[in-house]
Amino acid sequence: MIAQLHGKVAAIGANWLVIDVAGVGFQVSTTPNTTSALRTGQTATVFTSLVVREDAMKLYGFGGTDERDCFELCRTASGVGPKLALAIVSVLTPEEFATAVRTEDLPRLCTVPGIGRKGAQKIVIELKDRVDALFVAPTNGSASVAPVTPAWQEQVMAGLESLGWSSRDAEAACETVAPLAEEDPEATVAALMKAALASLARV
Repeated sequence: MIAQLHGKVAAIGANWLVIDVAGVGFQVSTTPNTTSALRTGQTATVFTSLVVREDAMKLYGFGGTDERDCFELCRTASGVGPKLALAIVSVLTPEEFATAVRTEDLPRLCTVPGIGRKGAQKIVIELKDRVDALFVAPTNGSASVAPVTPAWQEQVMAGLESLGWSSRDAEAACETVAPLAEEDPEATVAALMKAALASLARV
């Protein structure tokens, strides 16, 4: 079972991405919510679910363990395959899905493409007693997305900490130079490190 991948984002599509883990590229089907939080070249952690079939093995990835757990729970309902389970997680947050099932809110479930009234009723009957096991999503209703740390930031923070700066100071310095990295994607780690040290010297 592949539970998560951590590496550099090599490519991104509307509902898929490729993560380079030690030189091996893993293609992962995912939600627009997850891909929108990522950028090519950044280092990211994606929580995954491996679906094995007779003719193929496919990875599905999510920004948080709550989304992955919701995906896997949905797949246990009869008639819900990975494609429909992914659609559910794309449209509803885990908290919204759990609430809709608990309250038998069929119209809410029917907002997911591929789910009709009968399908929604079946999901409610089969999962109503099990949705409480889902990780509770943030109260603002937004999906939990794993924080994505740019590769340069990891290196600059490690460099500053090796020089004796605290993690808090290193993080603050990285926030200060982040606009420079955004303005110039070609900026080297050495240049960003120099800017970070300069910002700390002014404190």
